[in-house]
Amino acid sequence: MSTAATTHLPTPLQVRELLSGLLGREVTLSPGSPMAPRPGDAVSIATYVDDALVVRATITCDLALSAALGCAIALLPAPQVAEAVEANAVDETLADNLYEVLNVLAATFNVPDAPHVRLHALHPAIGAPPPDARARVLALGRREDLRVEVPGYGEGRLSVVLA
Repeated sequence: MSTAATTHLPTPLQVRELLSGLLGREVTLSPGSPMAPRPGDAVSIATYVDDALVVRATITCDLALSAALGCAIALLPAPQVAEAVEANAVDETLADNLYEVLNVLAATFNVPDAPHVRLHALHPAIGAPPPDARARVLALGRREDLRVEVPGYGEGRLSVVLA
């Protein structure tokens, strides 16, 4: 597939259905404001690349959603979300679990006539993300900005930004 092909921007319905099926609970989505993390903000940023290793997209989750998704996928106790928010970082277990969720979310980009996209890297909400990853999140253009509620674990913000 040519690098000139357009990457598919997942619809909120596609994101909701995938997350609901993966987590085994009815995730709720609503429109959200664009995420604009400052250098010190604890956010998780996943970068997605095509077969030529060209960055095609990023998915960013705020700290609360990073922890909620990391807990929900492994059925960990919900209080761990509040502990992560209080610590202003996800621990290694939550980061690994979040990686699995964001890896599966790569499927929402992969539709016919679009380049195949896969998760390349996750910068979990443990410290400041690298400047290049943060800059991609701030880009204007083709994006979806959502509020995501994971029943039993809380809610947070998620942004999908195409490169």
